[in-house]
Amino acid sequence: MSIITLTTDFGLKDHFVGALKGKILSKVIDVQIIDISHNIDLFNISEAGYVIKSAYKSFPEGTIHLIGVDCELAASGKHLAVEWDNHYFICADNGILSILCGNQNPTKIIEIDVTKQSEVYTSDIDILLASCCQIAKGQKIETLGNEIHLLKPVSELQATIENEGNYIKGNIIYIDHFGNCVTNISKDLFNKIRNGRNFEIGFGSKTIKKIHSSYSDFTVREGYTLKDYEGEKLALFNEAGYLEIAIYRSNPHTTGTASSLLGLKYRDVISINFRS
Repeated sequence: MSIITLTTDFGLKDHFVGALKGKILSKVIDVQIIDISHNIDLFNISEAGYVIKSAYKSFPEGTIHLIGVDCELAASGKHLAVEWDNHYFICADNGILSILCGNQNPTKIIEIDVTKQSEVYTSDIDILLASCCQIAKGQKIETLGNEIHLLKPVSELQATIENEGNYIKGNIIYIDHFGNCVTNISKDLFNKIRNGRNFEIGFGSKTIKKIHSSYSDFTVREGYTLKDYEGEKLALFNEAGYLEIAIYRSNPHTTGTASSLLGLKYRDVISINFRS
């Protein structure tokens, strides 16, 4: 049985997600449909790229991932079917796939050619959906269109190295359900630039000088318990390998969150200064 995952900015109030699943089941009966998220901020390719990159490895190889975020094309746009890391990704060529693949080249990049389809499609999401269903039924992605060799590069919200390798500048790219703030600074980049040096993470007027190994990684002083540290700010590398600014035991109704207590929001600058 094929697996198709769905990542969209459609939300759950309207009929769109249900209709999308109905269309898939009308074309492929023997398929499992899994929701990754339908609450991506509207047209937010940075958030979509982070979410799909964090989630796809949890699925079996051969899974087909439909990404319906900012998929309506301008005249010069492309719809793509990409094979990468033994998974399939169907998406507009809007930068999401470049975020996903990073500096690695996909195994295959196919520009979907609707003239090769037997149906006439009235919407962009239907074009992507049809390609997913064809792969789910065993069709090779090469038959969906013409092979190309480059993805649209990401033009914004990229972590940069500055001041002769003594400074990393990044941004908040995602705020999760707990109010934790994920940056675009990867653990690999941090370790590469750090080279054993001390560091200071800065945002606004606040700083953090330690990377925690987990949310509860506190040295508990005599006479204290972990509960006494609820509400403390911390930084750690999350499961996806990105620097995250968090609040221990964050809760918007009690202790507050990194977003609410520290005033962090999407696109805010996070810096790391290194010193000997």
